[in-house]
Amino acid sequence: MTTLIVGASGATGRLLVEQLLDRQQQVKVIVRSPVKLSTTVKKHPNLVIIHANVLDLGDTEMRDYVKGCDAVASCLGHNLTFQGVFGKPRRLVTDATRRLCSAIRANQPASPVKYVLMNTTGNRNRNIHESVSFGEKIAMGLLRLLIPPQGDNEKAADYLRLQNGRNDETIEWVAVRPDTLINEDEVTDYSLHPSPTRSALFNPGQTSRINVAHFMADLISDDDIWTKWKGQMPVIYNEPVD
Repeated sequence: MTTLIVGASGATGRLLVEQLLDRQQQVKVIVRSPVKLSTTVKKHPNLVIIHANVLDLGDTEMRDYVKGCDAVASCLGHNLTFQGVFGKPRRLVTDATRRLCSAIRANQPASPVKYVLMNTTGNRNRNIHESVSFGEKIAMGLLRLLIPPQGDNEKAADYLRLQNGRNDETIEWVAVRPDTLINEDEVTDYSLHPSPTRSALFNPGQTSRINVAHFMADLISDDDIWTKWKGQMPVIYNEPVD
């Protein structure tokens, strides 16, 4: 099985690369700078490194890189700097999702390609009714107006929901929603839910990046887990430590 990963040099993307390689998967990564990948990973025989900015690739190049892939995973995000939050590209995640899905369709794959999007609990799944307090609705509306990455995450998930739906014959998708991201060295117990069980703004939980990477790798490599969650936006929380 071959997976193309964008955002592979980020804090979660690097862990997803390692998770898939540990499972003997074939992995392609598109990275602006491979320097953030470990030496061991860069030398792995199952890894192909494409040195490029994903949004700078032409349509033909994008189709070539996606061709033959069984899955595409996006761990793209905005750097938490002034330029990263307010500068261009403001629709990094959305534009990458749109272009990658267009490339998948252009290749006319014989079987559906999995698309796994790393998203956020700050984004509601509008396919189902998710209860949100009035105060949170107001706060999220302000964030949407004032913080471009919030709108970007929402539009990326909306693209998958609205353009591909839940019964597309070419692209199947899952949008993984972690809560407050933290760093841990090892995979720990975590729980999965169809919707948030707590407020992302007023009572946030925690999710370690390595647990997010583990679940994304499970989705890609385990068809039973994929079947359970495809077309959905599962929320992932770390389990409390006694």
